[in-house]
Amino acid sequence: MQIIPPHNAILQRDKTTYAIVPRIPCGLIDRNHLESIVNVIKKYDIPIVKITSGQRIALVGLQEQDLLSIYEDLGMDPGKATELCLHYVQACPGTEVCKFGVRDSLGFGIQIENLLAGKGLPAKLKIGVSGCQFCCGENFVRDIGLMGKKNGWTISFGGNSGNHARVGDILAENLSDTDAIELINKCIDFYRESGKKKERTSRFIERIGLEEFKKKVL
Repeated sequence: MQIIPPHNAILQRDKTTYAIVPRIPCGLIDRNHLESIVNVIKKYDIPIVKITSGQRIALVGLQEQDLLSIYEDLGMDPGKATELCLHYVQACPGTEVCKFGVRDSLGFGIQIENLLAGKGLPAKLKIGVSGCQFCCGENFVRDIGLMGKKNGWTISFGGNSGNHARVGDILAENLSDTDAIELINKCIDFYRESGKKKERTSRFIERIGLEEFKKKVL
């Protein structure tokens, strides 16, 4: 029998406790949410708190009967961890604070996450946004990647950092924010129409072929 974890929670290997990852767009968290997390950890005696690779905070070792109350106390939206949709957008600080940043990766990453959050997809989707060519946002190994240059955004598609790692294919360069959003939406639309269930973008682009994909989105 398949066990379906409740309330956006992940059943742990002990088959008893759960983990949750509250939504933290681009890893940017305000002091009120941070204080709420600390209070929840203390109140429910949460044994493990882990910073994830997706710039989120995982609360691990929760009891099922506490899940709803924990989210109420947090006052934060649930982050997606098992659903077939956007899981997260990770982003470097970009021009907000970094002396190397040439594009506002943090602000643009949050805009993209808000745009795509909740959309159903063939498989989970991860996005990386880097404000310069150092690629601290790991854009080339994410399903959709954005790399900032002085003349605009470089967009890549089909990256993956998993067991069958793949560098994303560059689709376009020197795009404005508006043009980048337009291209991302076209990529998402075609992927939703033609992708197989649980087929990540890396396998999708290999099956479809890069040139055929470009014909559909460019």
